[in-house]
Order: sequence, then C-alpha cells, then structure tokens
Amino acid sequence: MMPSVTAGEPLIRLEGVVLNLASSAGEVNVLRGVDLTVAAGETVGVVGPSGSGKSTLLMVIAGLEAVTAGRVRVAGADLAALDEDALARFRRGAVGIVFQSFHLVPTMTALENVAVPLELAGARDAFDRAEAELAAVGVANRRHHYPSQLSGGEQQRVAIARAFVARPRLLLADEPTGNLDGATGRAVIDLLFDLHARQGTTLVLVTHDMALAGRCGRVVRVADGKVFAGESLALAPP
Repeated sequence: MMPSVTAGEPLIRLEGVVLNLASSAGEVNVLRGVDLTVAAGETVGVVGPSGSGKSTLLMVIAGLEAVTAGRVRVAGADLAALDEDALARFRRGAVGIVFQSFHLVPTMTALENVAVPLELAGARDAFDRAEAELAAVGVANRRHHYPSQLSGGEQQRVAIARAFVARPRLLLADEPTGNLDGATGRAVIDLLFDLHARQGTTLVLVTHDMALAGRCGRVVRVADGKVFAGESLALAPP
C-alpha cells in the first residue's frame, strides 16, 4: 500500500539535498543543498542552463538517483528508507515520467507499452485501461503500431498515456517537447496540461522554453546545482 500524504503536507519536500557523483575528473557536486516544496495539484516549471542540475533534480524526486545527503519525501514516502523493490513500487503507484526521448519499448505495440505499468501492478483490466488512455490522448487508432511506425508526436502521446494510465499523484516531464517540431510540441503540451487539469495530477516540468514554463503556476530556477525558488516568476497558470 502506498503511503498517504497527511493534511497540509506538500506532495514533494526536499530538505538540504546534496548529490555528489564520481567522474574521471573527480567528484562532481551536482546538487548543492537543495530545498524545495511542491503542493499537491501544483504545476511547477523548472528552468536553468544546460548542466545546471534540472534533470538530476527530477531523477532525485522520482527515486531514480539516491542523494548523498539531505531528505527527499514524495507522496508520503521517505525515499531514503525504501530499498530498490520498494522504490519501484513507489514509482509504479505514485509517479509518472515523460522523457524527451519517449523511452518506449521498441518491441511492444503502443497498447502494450501503455499497459506495462498496470500489468506490473497486477491489474486484470490493464489492456482495457490502456486502450482508454490511448483514446484520451488521441491515438487509439495507432494502438497496434510499434514505436518505429509512429511519428515523434504520436510516440510522445503514447508516452504520456503510459505516464497517466495508473493515475499517478505526480507527473515529472523532462523536456517533453525537445524532440518535436513547434506545432507538435504545442499540441503535446496542451495535452499534458489538459490531463493535469482533469486528473488533478501534480506536474513538475523541466524545460528550456520560458514561454512553456510560464504556463505553470510557479517557475523555479536551477543554477549551479541550487534551486532558487524565491526567484520564481509570478506567472499565471494556463
């Protein structure tokens, strides 16, 4: 059973998070004492230069990267207290992730890709729910096609359907339009915000596009491994 979030508790709380990684040139300080809270249902845009730590921050929140120091609490779970199996269950139950490069399984159809999280959770209606989610993102007619047979925009729609199919509390999107042309990217982002609004999912979006970040209710800046939430832009949600 997934941990519950107590009343008034942020969905995401990072306290003094430090992440140091080894490299051929020595230890690299990727995150340097990050403090960040995100409320349930909030939309947050994360901006900053390449190499600033934006994507790493998402990986920490998702439990895909263990921190060197500090505390990471997401959806009621203290991630440091979870082993690899428990972290996998946490992600399966609470977190959806959309990547720039889609990360679809090439040997699976669109329907099979979307059904994977539900199958891993033992859902008997995995394929019915996956089909409904593909319809919700507008690619039901492509459900039996493999990723290589889909356009970039269609692949990203399938990836979004996979991220939302288990009704996660949190959606993490890492440059979701980076491999798409302008018109397709705008359509994909409209879809993300529409699904967020309908499902009430918390959305944390990494982007280089300030106009896109400005569609979020709050924008935070990452620079040199630090998060400057106090310098957030006062921008209205979509």
